[in-house]
Amino acid sequence: MKYHLPVLVLVILFSAAGGFFGCLAPNSASAEGQATSDGRGAAGEGQWVMGHGKNPGPARLETPAVGDGPWAMGNGKSPDDARAEAPSAGEEAAARKEKVLPDRAHDVFQDAYEEEEDYDDEPFAEERVTIADPIEPFNRAMHRFNDRLYFWLLKPVARGYKAVVPEPARISVKNFYYHLLFPIRFVNCLLQADLTGAGSEAGRFAINTVWGIGGLLDPSSNRGIELQKQNTDFGQTLGLYGVGHGFYIVWPFLGPSSPRDSVDIAGEYVLDPLSYFTPWYTSLGKRPFKMINNASLSLGDYEAVIEAAIDPYIAIRNGYIQYRMKEVQTRRARSLFFRNWKSEATRAPAN
Repeated sequence: MKYHLPVLVLVILFSAAGGFFGCLAPNSASAEGQATSDGRGAAGEGQWVMGHGKNPGPARLETPAVGDGPWAMGNGKSPDDARAEAPSAGEEAAARKEKVLPDRAHDVFQDAYEEEEDYDDEPFAEERVTIADPIEPFNRAMHRFNDRLYFWLLKPVARGYKAVVPEPARISVKNFYYHLLFPIRFVNCLLQADLTGAGSEAGRFAINTVWGIGGLLDPSSNRGIELQKQNTDFGQTLGLYGVGHGFYIVWPFLGPSSPRDSVDIAGEYVLDPLSYFTPWYTSLGKRPFKMINNASLSLGDYEAVIEAAIDPYIAIRNGYIQYRMKEVQTRRARSLFFRNWKSEATRAPAN
């Protein structure tokens, strides 16, 4: 009994000590839970709250559920509020894309817009004109006739002529024919009130007649003189006076024209000096030779036009009418009297 008493005392002491530490543990845990429930428990840099009384260590490893209890991420907001305010990954990607792409897209559309503006400033974007074509079946038939005439007769002859006659001689022939038609250009410059053009033509005729060996050479175009050619005719003069084309017509051998421009055929015969000094039938040989000589200097031009066109007839018709419109506009800009005639004629009367 005396030996068991010390053992009993030790057992009582250990039991009392265990109960003392057990009482301390719940109090400390509750104190920690109280501190955390008040929102004063810190985890790293942000504050956190766990309503189930867990310490910070295990709480970091667990993902709190929505129904577990109130919680917040340092700012005291609920999970629903946090989810509503926090952008999703897709929204963040879209935001980054919108931030990066607008400038690029703006540049693309801006470049396209600038290209369209540049195109509008080009001459091809100006006023386009059309012409009536009431006799299109006839015109198409004449177009096919002239086309076959070129490929079957004119082109082969021009090739042979080119192979035999050197280019300087063919250019001299072209200059000579151009020189002979000086009266047509001079008279039309006067009718168009283009005194500068009439003086240029008179000077060219005098210089090329004396120093150009009767017009075979063109010294008036050399540097130091540089008198400009005036490629004008009666069709342009009538256009300057406000006469319209009428309708489109394709003449055999001569090509595309109109009733207005066909007046130039008669005008060329009247003002051609050779028509007064040679019999009328000499023109039957003069015009074909002129066509062969000019064709030898421009082989391949007609082929390029018809190969690039879906309908060669339409392409030639549109090209002809646009070309003649540009020529009339050029002559109007040089005229002293008709320069502002169009704007004055179309000006609305004052009220």
